[in-house]
Amino acid sequence: MQKNLFEHDAIVDSLYCWIALDAVPALQKRKIFTLLSHYSIEQLFQLNKQQLTALHLKPEQITAFLQPNKAHIQSCLDWQENADDRNIISYGDQRYPPLLKQISSPPLLLFTQGNLALLNSPQIAIIGSRSCTPYGKEKAHDLAQQLSKVGLTITSGLAIGVDGMAHQGALTEIGSTIAVLGTGLNNIYPKRHTSLATAIREKGLLISEFWPDTPAYPSNFPRRNRIISGLSLGTLVIEASLRSGSLITARYAAEQNREVFALPGSVDNPQACGCLKLIQQGAKLILNSDDIINEFPTLNLLQSTAIAQPYPAKSQSPLLSLIDYNLTSFETILARSGMDVVSLQNELIELEINGIINVQPQGYTKLKG
Repeated sequence: MQKNLFEHDAIVDSLYCWIALDAVPALQKRKIFTLLSHYSIEQLFQLNKQQLTALHLKPEQITAFLQPNKAHIQSCLDWQENADDRNIISYGDQRYPPLLKQISSPPLLLFTQGNLALLNSPQIAIIGSRSCTPYGKEKAHDLAQQLSKVGLTITSGLAIGVDGMAHQGALTEIGSTIAVLGTGLNNIYPKRHTSLATAIREKGLLISEFWPDTPAYPSNFPRRNRIISGLSLGTLVIEASLRSGSLITARYAAEQNREVFALPGSVDNPQACGCLKLIQQGAKLILNSDDIINEFPTLNLLQSTAIAQPYPAKSQSPLLSLIDYNLTSFETILARSGMDVVSLQNELIELEINGIINVQPQGYTKLKG
């Protein structure tokens, strides 16, 4: 066990100081890095009240420097010590990802749990709608699987929908996936992804900038998005409405001079409008995983295996041309086909069994052409 920092001069301990700095109330990142350009992290906590006042700090901030909440800080250190796969990575730690240091507001701390080696691996962010279509789920899973297979780590936000499917796709390969949380790592959110988070912890990596017991505050999730894009070489958006939080992440990626990719969808699908808008604004249109892999020739990635396989002849039903990639009602297919109800139902069942279409209460969606 680590020696209790309060048994010696805790001020000289770098991690202690970084945690204490992170706890200073309402201290803007710009101010923090201005201070760090003049003082080392240890020197900051050796300044007296007069010196801190001269730096134009507020009274409550001065108090936080002079009298850090030792019990609060120790709770973080105890969290790290209570499991072998837990780490607190400070901005001053050599393990801190260089790409993340390049963003305008990098987190001072990263609480991590899982395979820490993934933190500095080449990453692609895959994000998108929580209420995605079956097409979006399939593409998120398959593209993540293919990109993971060639050596890219899939980074996302553990949300339901596209995020969750991307994590699952990566886990079907070697488990190279990172989930960036908008809560503390002791509070997995959403709860329905607790099992997924456990799988990621075992094979991938969980990350948060928030202290371990932080609950799910709505304002935390946009902050999380800058880390998702900041860790990644590029961000792929799969299905996003015009008001989607995924577009916030894409904007961060663009501001961080990272690649932005978008998967096109139907112009009639509200969940695809955000992606189409991104493409209009200059995002790279993606048709398959090779379109992403080819953007990074210097990474020496494994050769892509994303080769389209032909379907058995029995799957090539003429009915497929009558079903859209967005939702198509039974009545629409019936009118287009001219078939009787029973025959149409039988063919639709066969297509569903073969995994070519998805059935929903309102109709059918073509998954593969």
